[in-house]
Amino acid sequence: MMMTAIGLMSGTSLDGVDIALIETDGKRVQSFGPSGYRPYTDTERGLLRQALTEAVHLPQRDARPGVLREAERAVTIAHAEAVAAFTAQNRISREDIDIVGFHGQTVLHRPAERMTVQIGDAAALAKAIHIPVMHDFRAADVAAGGQGAPFVPVYHRALAQSLEREGPMVVVNIGGVSNITYIDGADTLIACDTGPGNALLDDFVFRTTGQRFDCEGRMAAQGAVHVAWVVRALEHPFFALPPPKSLDRNDFASLMLRDMAPADGAATLTAFTAEAIARIVPLLPKEPRSWIVAGGGARNLTMVRMLRERLAPATVEAADALGWSADAIEAQAFGFLAARGLKGLPLSYPATTGVPIPMTGGVIVQP
Repeated sequence: MMMTAIGLMSGTSLDGVDIALIETDGKRVQSFGPSGYRPYTDTERGLLRQALTEAVHLPQRDARPGVLREAERAVTIAHAEAVAAFTAQNRISREDIDIVGFHGQTVLHRPAERMTVQIGDAAALAKAIHIPVMHDFRAADVAAGGQGAPFVPVYHRALAQSLEREGPMVVVNIGGVSNITYIDGADTLIACDTGPGNALLDDFVFRTTGQRFDCEGRMAAQGAVHVAWVVRALEHPFFALPPPKSLDRNDFASLMLRDMAPADGAATLTAFTAEAIARIVPLLPKEPRSWIVAGGGARNLTMVRMLRERLAPATVEAADALGWSADAIEAQAFGFLAARGLKGLPLSYPATTGVPIPMTGGVIVQP
């Protein structure tokens, strides 16, 4: 049975709430509906940055001391506003929506300690929007010993199957962190984080220029890559680990660029992301024939060019070129995951998160 699902995603880059509607039965995607975006205000973003800092000391996953309570309230309100604006603009009545998938905002992800924390009050959200909400997608996976990330691979597979092209293919999502989904036919699904995405780059650009990100990679295009820095950064033990593996946004925060001009720093960090993605190829069963780039990194033309050079002879194309939405793909995925969760289908697998057995997940809250 097909369902109408809304997915909500607020990623590690802390830019805002993505929202998207899809028609799905939890196995395939019948159609894409509209998508939208509700940016965080500077105040909200400041609050979330504080929450990230304070979450490091969280005693247990449901504790919300100090600024975390305030941040959770802000996240919940922002998501409620996103749904209200989206349904009004697209003339969607809430009776037509079967489920809302609410990821929340990750403030801590430490799978080795069986701890993953996404803030956002699902019960308050369900009450505000009058639609059932599924949330807490990652907890069951982490509690069972999985990495709890990445969670979008099952959605990538559903999208890839509709392309009907020869495998193996890889979907690489470049958000705050980069992750890949390796797809080879209906059976082989491997996924992992590959390393930094835009988080280090965005933080550097913001610190040195006050801009939130390197628009289209223009700054990086004017700079020179400090190859020695990239080589040294790639010595981090994470890159040699086989998949599945996952990261926290702050795992590379100690890799600071010292005394580097803004353009050179942007070029160097963009190259680091591309190189880190390429490092996964020898760890995959076969060399991919094609790569599809999604997430904010798909808009960074310098990043895409570096990936093309590094991954040749495989083809590299942006998700938008295939009719997918690079911006909405993660929000769509959480709508898809909510539909799967309702049907009791697995959200994660041993080869995507390292969980011992395929795991269902998500907790449903009625309005």
